[in-house]
Amino acid sequence: MADLVSDIVKNVVEGVLKEILKKPASKRTSRRKQQTRSSTTGRFVKKKVKRAAPKKQLSRRRTAAKRSRQRSS
Repeated sequence: MADLVSDIVKNVVEGVLKEILKKPASKRTSRRKQQTRSSTTGRFVKKKVKRAAPKKQLSRRRTAAKRSRQRSS
């Protein structure tokens, strides 16, 4: 009877250890983008930097008439 219990415990422990030590099936790794090479020189090509669009003026400028009206009042 003791032999049967120890055998069951041994099998359960082995199964749990296998489950814990099992490596995950899908491992995600981050890939680096490949640098492009120049066809003529073979050197790495510099990436073109995108320019930001010029910022629009948020506040409207006062016209000369509005400024003179403010001065008089």
